[in-house]
Amino acid sequence: MDIVIPYAPRPLQKELHARLKTKRWAVVVCHRRFGKTVMAINHLLRDAILNTKENPRYAYIAPTYRQAKMITWDYLKTFAGGIPKVRFHETELRCDLPNGARIQLLGAENVHAIRGIYLDGVCADEFSDMPESLFPEVLRPALSDRKGWAMIVGTPRGMNAFYDMYEAAQADKHWITAIYKASETGLLDEEELESAKAAMSDDQYNQEFECSWTANVAGAIYGKEIETIMTKGQISDVPYDESARVDTWWDLGINDSTCIIFTQTIGRAVHVIDCYENRGEGLPHYCRVLDQKGYLYGTHNAPHDIEVRELGTGKSRREIAYDLGLNFRVVPKLPLEDGIHAGKLFFSRLWFDRANCKQLLDALRHYHRAYNEKNRVFRTTPVHSWASHFADAYRYLAVGFRESRDYSRPPQAMAEDKYNPLGAYV
Repeated sequence: MDIVIPYAPRPLQKELHARLKTKRWAVVVCHRRFGKTVMAINHLLRDAILNTKENPRYAYIAPTYRQAKMITWDYLKTFAGGIPKVRFHETELRCDLPNGARIQLLGAENVHAIRGIYLDGVCADEFSDMPESLFPEVLRPALSDRKGWAMIVGTPRGMNAFYDMYEAAQADKHWITAIYKASETGLLDEEELESAKAAMSDDQYNQEFECSWTANVAGAIYGKEIETIMTKGQISDVPYDESARVDTWWDLGINDSTCIIFTQTIGRAVHVIDCYENRGEGLPHYCRVLDQKGYLYGTHNAPHDIEVRELGTGKSRREIAYDLGLNFRVVPKLPLEDGIHAGKLFFSRLWFDRANCKQLLDALRHYHRAYNEKNRVFRTTPVHSWASHFADAYRYLAVGFRESRDYSRPPQAMAEDKYNPLGAYV
């Protein structure tokens, strides 16, 4: 007997349904009004109807049980209502199909209540609002014995567990990733989008309709630039090239953190291959870290304050580092805003290793200016926070980078290069 579900997927939804059948795991990022909940329910329903295993089990999970009931229960009854002998259990938000399959709506507010079930397929909707432990501790084990599938869907709300899953999935051949922005799908007409822009702040609009991961960081300094390089695929796997030397860029802290960024210049591109942060350690510790990394080094670059002499020893940290075999080149001192501007322009040439540089990328995304509510403007000075140290090291990279390096010259000569205000070292 033919069973007809009263669902006509849009072209993008139809394409996504086809992709979802090719792999077990998927992370789908959608703008508002894309129709992700309708798509998810129908994907669950179709798979449940066609499943020939004994007692198939499927689940749709919302951030709360109340949301599942308000948003999804009517959809499930509408699309499954025409199936002969289907039964709905209102008190349990459960749909029993004639082949023994069952679809149940659940809430993620109490993940422990979901433990112990088995599943053939699951959709976790609005994953940004769910506990980080839901997938690895509850859903993944529930799908193991039946080799079930999972679809993680939602709209961004900052860099949380949803973002981490999307980033990890992009690097894993067993996962599908997709991102749908309102400016690209054409599902909402220009008049509606313009109306939404007028009623929302730029950050709100970019988050809800343009799927921006950084929009919820108010006053983010490098947010747009990072979104751009993400879209262009410049955050990916960037391995160490043994034929090229590694330059390091430091923000040296005394009571604060010390951060190091590791780069290789490959043609016009600058590969950011690694980073390191620690606090409460002296220069000998960081020298050991560099040795343990095992890279072939070029220049080591630090800010101008490395020349300041310490009261106890009368030596500068540059001299102490030199005694330890670490020859620093001093990055020129520029006004903070000039350095930030250089950092914004420099992103176009950068390629970041997704795994090794996660800590650096998170810091650059969170580097922001505070909002002055009285004057209704963002302050000129960035907020000093955990993100500042890597942001400073990155600024030194953008200011101190020079186009070419002659590594045949002695290290001391490279370290003493003079800065030209036009942007070159001579």
